[in-house]
Amino acid sequence: MSTYIPIDSASSPLGQAASTTTAVGASLAFDDQRHLTAHRWLVDESYLLDQQDYDAWLDTLAEDIHYFMPIRVTTALGTGYDTAKDMAHFDEDKYSLSRRVARFDTGHAWAEDPPSRLRHHLSNVRTFATENENELVVESAVLLFRSRGDVLEPSLLSVGRVDLLRLEDGAWRLARRHIAADESVLRMQNLAVFL
Repeated sequence: MSTYIPIDSASSPLGQAASTTTAVGASLAFDDQRHLTAHRWLVDESYLLDQQDYDAWLDTLAEDIHYFMPIRVTTALGTGYDTAKDMAHFDEDKYSLSRRVARFDTGHAWAEDPPSRLRHHLSNVRTFATENENELVVESAVLLFRSRGDVLEPSLLSVGRVDLLRLEDGAWRLARRHIAADESVLRMQNLAVFL
């Protein structure tokens, strides 16, 4: 049995520098060293995001990162699509992500002052080999718990992610992230955090 998970950002405005990588074959066994490496990478990344250590997080990203979260739409069965064309919550490269991180230190990031309390619950991790031995495709599910201040109700956001991890200079880096929210209308006040 073969599973194909395309990581393709060619249709994105940022896609000019992007490549397409396809996972081939069934998911790797849970005791496969490549799966264990990818799973640990995601757990370590979740820790950085929960601690809001965004400078360290940026260091884990490839220079050609494409961070993409299309807007989900509800359509009739058989239409063949479930995202809005040319619309996304996130469609970013490393420069735009670094500008978002830098903004947190300016005193003008009111959506995160005071900062949110975050917990990324990571599950359903499946790792796939690719034709390139230095790349892995990794599927995961994330449930984000977010609390701000003392009055507002906490928020939950459930998403599925498909990532491309690439081995560069002895370290695994995130080269692509495609995020699919599990609801069309997000009930979170804003998306000033990273998934």
